Amino acid sequence: QVQFTESGGGSVEPGGSLTLSCSLSGTTFSIDVMAWYRQAPGKERELVAAITHGANSYTDSVKGRFTISRDNAKTAFYLQMNSLKPEETAVYYCNVHLYRPNGDYVGNSWGQGTQVTVSS
Repeated sequence: QVQFTESGGGSVEPGGSLTLSCSLSGTTFSIDVMAWYRQAPGKERELVAAITHGANSYTDSVKGRFTISRDNAKTAFYLQMNSLKPEETAVYYCNVHLYRPNGDYVGNSWGQGTQVTVSS
């Protein structure tokens, strides 16, 4: 349905910053919701941030530190992460919701994930 290219993960010390990127290609569907999730070892996947209809939303724990953005063509979106904490070590996944031209919901698709490790 859509091909993802995720990048930007890596290792950083506590308090450091990373920017994740998710590039999209190969779809004929419209993309609405664009979101970042994360999954830490032994924990459930959780929504970190989302952007839809130009409005951004964040889970409480990242408000003021993370910023989600996208390009105007909706072919890529990003997650700027500042003041990272060790407990935010996780695999971060990008996710999009797909729609047909008539507005019918198709489903959502996931990127392959990128590892973020916050450690001193």
